[in-house]
Amino acid sequence: MAELTAGPIRLRGFSDLDQVRLAELCNNKKIWDNVRDFLPSPYTEQNALEFIKSCQQQNPPVTFAIEYKGELAGCIGLVMQTDVYRLTAEIGYWIGEPFWGLGIATKAVGLLTEYGFDQLDLVRIFTGVFDFNRASQRVLEKSGFKLEGIFEKSICKNGKIGDEFRYAKLKPGLTDNRKTKIQNPK
Repeated sequence: MAELTAGPIRLRGFSDLDQVRLAELCNNKKIWDNVRDFLPSPYTEQNALEFIKSCQQQNPPVTFAIEYKGELAGCIGLVMQTDVYRLTAEIGYWIGEPFWGLGIATKAVGLLTEYGFDQLDLVRIFTGVFDFNRASQRVLEKSGFKLEGIFEKSICKNGKIGDEFRYAKLKPGLTDNRKTKIQNPK
């Protein structure tokens, strides 16, 4: 399993030992309010164990525990796209509330983006952020992602309709996508 580090922040594979802490961090409405409904709420230890087992089966690894000073602080991952989008991935992340405001998400996004470009040969990484999640928008902006557009009235969270801010970052060195040749296309 790949490990990525920057100072006190380490991205590592999930361990069975993360189950209890993962459930504690995820079972927080403030986390759930800012992620897709795919994350169960309430979030149980059984949910955590199932998630950990699914992450452990990934090859290559694309979902990582975010560790801060040796403590589980959150999660970050890439959702690999398919077909004509096979060189693209969607990034997603959350940080446990006790760790908010420490710059952890920005460092983690930078580490995983670099991994995606350098190790997975991606050319584009994107994500969508709810209009009310200004903190996540700042993380992406500080990480070099650009706002590509606002999808008006495209999400429904907590019974409210809202906008999605779509951000993306391209692999450094790409100058003209029409001239980029990819070896061994699938």
